[in-house]
Amino acid sequence: MTYVLDANITVAACYAPDGFKIFGRHRLVAPPLMWSEARSVIRLAISQRRISEIDGELAFDVLESCKVEKHDPDDLGRTAWSIAKAYGWGRTYDAEYVALAQLLDCPLVTLDARLLKGVREPIKSIHAADLG
Repeated sequence: MTYVLDANITVAACYAPDGFKIFGRHRLVAPPLMWSEARSVIRLAISQRRISEIDGELAFDVLESCKVEKHDPDDLGRTAWSIAKAYGWGRTYDAEYVALAQLLDCPLVTLDARLLKGVREPIKSIHAADLG
């Protein structure tokens, strides 16, 4: 099984002691923007003193070496644009994750309740807690 991971679930895995083990041997993919978003979240947490510099560096190292594959199909941008337009979203960031899941016909895994609520067929979206 292939899962599309968004930045918030990826960052949570970077902080977790068990890291990406929750996903077992499943193939993990994300659009290229995930790394920029995840780095930004980690850096912001350091600058706001929500985590220590050391913990942030450790999370960054996990992110940079994680088993998530960058996946950038040629039609990702156009599909994300169409999804954002259809859902009435002003930005395409979330739409890139949805588009990749749609293009690969696989679930999107997220911790973002707003995104889960806003996404409807044709993709399956799941909360990380539902992985077992």
